[in-house]
Amino acid sequence: MANLTDLTIAQLVAAMGRKEASAVEVADAHLKKLDEHRALNAFITETPDKARAMAKASDERRARGQAGLLEGVPLGIKDLFCTEGVQTTAASHILEGFVPQYESTVTANLWKQGAVMVGKTNLDEFAMGSSNMTSHFGGVENPWKKRGDNRKLVPGGSSGGSAAAVAAYMVPGSTGTDTGGSIRQPASFCGIVGMKPTYGRCSRWGVVAFSSSLDQPGPFARTVEDSALMLQAMAGHDPKDSTSATLALPDFVAAARNPDIKGMKVGIPKEYRVDGTAPEIVALWEKGIEMMKAAGASIVEVSLPHTKYALPAYYIVAPAECSSNLARYDGVRFGLRVPGKDLIEMYQNTRGAGFGKEVRRRIMIGTYVLSAGYYDAYYKKAQQIRQLIARDFKEAFQKCDVLLTPTAPTAAFAAGEKMDDPVTMYLNDMFTIPASMAGLPGISVPVGADKDGLPLGLQLIGRSFDEESVLRSAAALEKAAAFTGRAAGY
Repeated sequence: MANLTDLTIAQLVAAMGRKEASAVEVADAHLKKLDEHRALNAFITETPDKARAMAKASDERRARGQAGLLEGVPLGIKDLFCTEGVQTTAASHILEGFVPQYESTVTANLWKQGAVMVGKTNLDEFAMGSSNMTSHFGGVENPWKKRGDNRKLVPGGSSGGSAAAVAAYMVPGSTGTDTGGSIRQPASFCGIVGMKPTYGRCSRWGVVAFSSSLDQPGPFARTVEDSALMLQAMAGHDPKDSTSATLALPDFVAAARNPDIKGMKVGIPKEYRVDGTAPEIVALWEKGIEMMKAAGASIVEVSLPHTKYALPAYYIVAPAECSSNLARYDGVRFGLRVPGKDLIEMYQNTRGAGFGKEVRRRIMIGTYVLSAGYYDAYYKKAQQIRQLIARDFKEAFQKCDVLLTPTAPTAAFAAGEKMDDPVTMYLNDMFTIPASMAGLPGISVPVGADKDGLPLGLQLIGRSFDEESVLRSAAALEKAAAFTGRAAGY
C-alpha cells in the first residue's frame, strides 16, 4: 500500500474500512508530516494529543460498526472556526490566547462524521488578504517553487495555511472560509481543489466573522470526490444561523463520482477576458473550454455586464461589515487588553496594538463608507450593484448550467511582491468576487502548470444551491486535465 499520507480521503476511508490501517496509525503518519514541514508555517496551533485521542475513539466506533462518512480522516481546521478547548485566534494578536468553550457547527458536524483534528491552520488576519502574509503569526509558505528559483512563494489567502497543508500532504483535507475567493484562489496557487458552497449551505455559527453577508465555510482537498465528501459532512441546516438554508442535502458525493456532462451547457462569460490576465491563464482557459467540449458539453458565450463593478462594490460591502463585526474586539470581555487612563484610551490602545495594518485599513474604509453623508453614496450604491450582479448571473444561467472561468489572474507570486500596493493585492480576487457577491457556489480545479512549473486552476460557478452540477462538471474537468503535479520534496 502507498504511504498513508499519499492517500486521498476516499482512499483512506476505504483502507481503514478494510482494516489495512487504523485511525491512530493514519493520525501518527500525518502528525509526522506536520513535524517534517513545520517550516511552511501552515499551522498556528498543533493538536497532536487531541488527534490521537480522537483517532483512538474513531477506531473504537469503527469496531462497533458505527463508522461515519469521514471516520478516522485527519483534517486541518482554519483558525477561524471556534474549537472547544483549543485556542482560536483568527491569526490576530487581539485574540491570541482565546480558548472557546463551544464548537462551531461545521467542525461539530465533521467530528460527528468521525473526522480527526490535527491542528488549526494559519490564515490572513481575520481572513483579510489574498496572500496569507498578514497573519500575526507570520506568513505561510507555498510548498511549490518556481523551476530553478528558490524564492518563497505565497500560498494565496486568506485560507493559505489550509491550502498549503493539503498541498504538502500534511493532511488530505482541511476547512477554509471564502468571502471573496479565500478558498478558490489559494486552491489555484497550491494546485489542489477548493470549493465555496452556496451562501447558506454551511453554517457560519462559531466562525469568527469578517463579512457576514459573504463569509461561507468550504472544503480543501486534493480531488473533487474528496471535496464532495467533506462538503457532505460539513453542510446542513443550522437553526443557530439565521442565514442557514433549510433545504435538504443532495448527494454531493454521487455527483462528484459522475463526470458525465454530455448535454450540459457551459457558459463562458465574455467580461472575464480582462487586461492584466497572464497569457498562460488565457491559454489554460481555452484548453479547459476544449476539454469540456470533448467531454460532451456544449459551449455558450454569456454576458455578465456588471462584473466590472464587482471588485469596487465588494471593497465597500466587505469592509463595512468588517468594521461593524470587529467593533466587538474592545478589550472588555475577551482577548487582548491594553490598559489606558480611561475606558476610551483602553479601547484605543487595545485595538491599536491588537489589529494588524490590513485589518486597521479595512476597518477605516468600512467606518468611512458607513458614516453620515457617505452611506448613500457608497454602501447603499454598492448593495444596489450587488443586486445587478446577482441578476446578471440569473440571466446567464437561463442559457447554461455552469460557468467556466479562470480562478486567479496569475500563478502564485513571491512572498513580499505586491504587498506594498493594496489595490494590486485586491485585484487577485477579480475572478472569484462576482460569484461571492451573488452568493453562488464555485470550485477551483487544478488543470495545468505555467512555464515555471507552478499550478494553475480553473473555476466553475453554478446556480444557487446547485452544487451537484458544479461537482459533476468539476469531476469532468479533473478527469480531462489529469493533473498529477506535486510540489517537489512533499
